[in-house]
Amino acid sequence: MKLPRKLLFLVLFAVFPLLSQEIDFISENIPLELRENANAVVRDNSIEITIEDIDKMVVSKRKVVTVLNKLGNTDAKIVEYYDNDTKITRLSAIIYDTFGNQIKKFKERDFLDVSAVSGGTLYSDSRVKYIDYTPISYPYTIVFESTYKTSSTGFVPSWFPINGYYISVEKSQYKLNNLKKIKARKKEKSFDGYSIEDKSNEFDFNYILTNQKAIEYENQSPNSIDFMPYLMVGVNSFALKNVIGKADNWLEFGKWRYDYLKNGNDELSEEIKQKALKLVENIEDPIEKAKIIYQFMQNRTRYISVQEGIGGWKPIPANQVDKVGYGDCKGLTNYMKALLDAVGVQSHYSVIWAGNEKRSIEKDFFGMQGNHVILNLPHEGKDIWLECTSQTTPFGFLGDFTDDRDVLVITPEGGIIKRTAIYKDEVNLQTINGEIELTASGDVKGKIKRVSKGIQYDNKSYLDGYTDEELIKNYKSRVWSYNNNLEVDAFELNNDKENIIFTEDLELSIKNFASINENDFLFRVNIFNRESFVPKRYRKRKLPLKIRRGYKDVDEYTVKIPDTYKIEYLPEPKELSTKFGTYTISFKQIDETTFSYKKEILIIEGTHPKEEYKKYRSFRRSIAKYENLRIALIKK
Repeated sequence: MKLPRKLLFLVLFAVFPLLSQEIDFISENIPLELRENANAVVRDNSIEITIEDIDKMVVSKRKVVTVLNKLGNTDAKIVEYYDNDTKITRLSAIIYDTFGNQIKKFKERDFLDVSAVSGGTLYSDSRVKYIDYTPISYPYTIVFESTYKTSSTGFVPSWFPINGYYISVEKSQYKLNNLKKIKARKKEKSFDGYSIEDKSNEFDFNYILTNQKAIEYENQSPNSIDFMPYLMVGVNSFALKNVIGKADNWLEFGKWRYDYLKNGNDELSEEIKQKALKLVENIEDPIEKAKIIYQFMQNRTRYISVQEGIGGWKPIPANQVDKVGYGDCKGLTNYMKALLDAVGVQSHYSVIWAGNEKRSIEKDFFGMQGNHVILNLPHEGKDIWLECTSQTTPFGFLGDFTDDRDVLVITPEGGIIKRTAIYKDEVNLQTINGEIELTASGDVKGKIKRVSKGIQYDNKSYLDGYTDEELIKNYKSRVWSYNNNLEVDAFELNNDKENIIFTEDLELSIKNFASINENDFLFRVNIFNRESFVPKRYRKRKLPLKIRRGYKDVDEYTVKIPDTYKIEYLPEPKELSTKFGTYTISFKQIDETTFSYKKEILIIEGTHPKEEYKKYRSFRRSIAKYENLRIALIKK
């Protein structure tokens, strides 16, 4: 029976209520308050999720973005991912000019269809469809609509109504239709202070954010995910890649995922097992075994980037990784675990949010989280963590990519939340010991030993992979770029991976470093570790201050001056002590032509109210001032 046109419209509107909103595409008609400080204006960002059954989910999205300038192009991506478990059923994009005239229309056949992963055929089912649109003028508006079906309900899309800084939002809506009334859960993060309307009930969720002004970025503020709203959603009965699961907590979810991971993925050939056993023959200590196997794995494999979730949630079987010699974080971690299993060392596959922002797994909301996988080795009540994607990282060292955050450890008994290694403040230590000689012509000759530990090790250990030319360029153009005429005359690097210490022995020279006139010889005393950073000034700071990473630097030098000059005076000692850290400098005359200079700076990690920002800036300004101290010599 043919439906009347009016009734057909009502039926279609009921199916896609979020995708039927009329929008004025004329850029000038966007309210001024939404254009202020914005590179792009999200006119509509709507997602409607329909869970038809435990293993049937439909996701429909509509994104309408007006891009005001070229910096807003990143907020107007036209892209959709899919794989063997996900079928795109609707895909289109329309581009409008600033006057609301349609200038380009793309149907699904116009989208480029490529692999989502480069460099590895193991992930050939992970694909992406996208439009690479180059604007010819600004502002312009995109309307991007898509729908996909999937049998995996273990990962229900989250809602991020504000996608970053300098983006205003006219409307963003999230709707979950739970047709089978499966037990569902949600977690609201940072909703306070935002105009969010909640129309949810026990089984169906419905949130709308409207008229959100653009948020300006401020230096040294918390991670955006710590103060911008987002919604996490999950169901307690679910499917993932055709495997049914049920859980009410992390323990049960971890047990399901452990069984899901096993399923033949951890099998190795008898040949490779015997090779691993041969490597650790006559060794009893499990940690010594693990160190040998870790180095074996690092030498045998290479990493290709496939974020957890894009290349599926299940690792490539260990046998396949062994055969081809490469994998993503899931595959390499699973491979390392299988090798350790073969030699009798216990380890656990662990899921984490990786990145410099220290984002943690939400411990009170179980489910699919994280974007990376590492390996946990429990040992005598403590934990050792292995990063399996690096061919150079020392055994048991994580660095700033995965340190100090909650992680899901998947054990045979179930999932547990643990905290990764913490590298805090004084642990991130750099020391410099040096001898500096000033010549009568104003040149500098120096021998220094720079030793780095903790995150400061992480920041420098890659240098031992540089060529001589790359290393010299790094010192001249990056490390000591403030020293004109710097030359690196000799260097020796030592990357002690056993103790996780990086040492640089350097011989350096600088032509015409000092300013010389008839009677005076003037030079800056801090030559090789100048802390000149001063935070940006804000008249009305809006966001809290966050010092993301603490560290400590200790510098000690002996300075020899030319025989034809004498020291007029040495500066008085200086000490600054604040809640943000401490700073001390001191001088001591050794003999007529030699003095010592010592500096210590400690920066303490932490978060402070926005009102404290001025004090922090003042502290940094004082440091920068004393870092620029000059000493005057006079002729004898």
